[in-house]
Amino acid sequence: MAENGRAHQTVIKKYANRRLYHTGTSTYVTLEDLATMVQNGEDFIVYDARSGDDITRSVLTQIIFEQENKAGEDNLLPVAFLRQLIRFYGDSMRTMVPSFLEFSMANFAKDQDGLREKLAQSFGPSAFQQALQEQVRANMTFFGDAMKMFTGGFGPPAPPSST
Repeated sequence: MAENGRAHQTVIKKYANRRLYHTGTSTYVTLEDLATMVQNGEDFIVYDARSGDDITRSVLTQIIFEQENKAGEDNLLPVAFLRQLIRFYGDSMRTMVPSFLEFSMANFAKDQDGLREKLAQSFGPSAFQQALQEQVRANMTFFGDAMKMFTGGFGPPAPPSST
């Protein structure tokens, strides 16, 4: 990717009829096509064809929504995480959440490649999935603890309960 981050981005235009047009290939694409592009590391930006507004964020969010709906029991985003994320809208600490999430996801992506390789060499593919699930649980605990720090969850210890 170029330094400005947009030199190699494919331009997608979204028309009023909800159709997405890939300007690089001069073809219409679907949200699933865009999801595949993301998974393949292809960078794109989506513009509203009428207004020219950058609507990439809402299209990416729509892709996540579609993926979560078709995942069934294999959802990527736990309900507790979604609730916590919603709680941050309007919170004074909300400005810190995007940076924290980007940092966490970048580290997780970096760590998962090494973990996947080591486990595949040692135990085969099924062992990786179990270890990855354990890592996800640990990361979610870490995320929850970090968010408690940002929202005042740490304070003086509670008085001992009398029994």
